[in-house]
Amino acid sequence: MLYPLALAAAIATAAWPALAADAIVGTWRLSNGETVDYRPCGGSFCSTVRTGAYKGKTAGTVTGSGGRYTGTVVDPSSDKSYEGRVEITGDKLTLTGCVVKVFCRSQVWTRVGGAG
Repeated sequence: MLYPLALAAAIATAAWPALAADAIVGTWRLSNGETVDYRPCGGSFCSTVRTGAYKGKTAGTVTGSGGRYTGTVVDPSSDKSYEGRVEITGDKLTLTGCVVKVFCRSQVWTRVGGAG
């Protein structure tokens, strides 16, 4: 019984450096000046509001790599979840949340400091 657990731990540990080096990892500034952190969580990337009125609230979870991610976007003001995607180009992150894949809104965030 310990073998599967040890194997899972080894795989997770081996994957950690790759996840930590991914383009999405780091702190991002929204247009209103607030910041959000994206960090590895399991096999995904979780975002948490770092500053402002919603500090500490979850802002979503995405999976992907190479600057393209999909998953769930959470509006921290209402706690509503939306289907979302994230694309990163240089120091810009474009976050898009959609209702029924037709009604979408996007925001552009800017990386704070260096990568990761």
